Amino acid sequence: MTTSKTTQSKSAIALGSNLGDSHSTLQQAIGTLAQTPAITLIAQSPWYCTKPIGPPQPDYVNGCAIIETTLVPERLLETLLDIENQFGRVRKERWGARTLDLDLILFDDVVMDTPTLQIPHPRMRERAFVLRPLADIAPDWVDPITQHTIAQLLEQIDCSEVQPLNVTT
Repeated sequence: MTTSKTTQSKSAIALGSNLGDSHSTLQQAIGTLAQTPAITLIAQSPWYCTKPIGPPQPDYVNGCAIIETTLVPERLLETLLDIENQFGRVRKERWGARTLDLDLILFDDVVMDTPTLQIPHPRMRERAFVLRPLADIAPDWVDPITQHTIAQLLEQIDCSEVQPLNVTT
């Protein structure tokens, strides 16, 4: 009988929404992630209000989460897409409005480039709406491409359009 060791990997997930009750959707998505088999929620950033990229649309609510998982990157991506679908995600146009967007940003120190998945996320270094919340929960995580920490990457971009979300509970 052979036994296999289950390896835990740390991943960074970016979350965003700008349709419907975005704050509630994102909170529920965090709960769904936390309850998903093979995923353990480690940290969650504060939420931020950000201007959209792409066609005219409402402002976004964005944040990040750090998880540990036994899933391989491709299976984690499939899981994230399944969660998006559960929340009514419809893909009509590139960078269009959405009920929920879950992006796999980092996976340990993996560098991967396949037709369906790039890790690290290819545009993370230029997106304040990813780096600002990620720096709140993983400032020392090193980007395996540039060898800069998330905090260092954040210092290199303009964050003026990323504002803390004021939520009354």
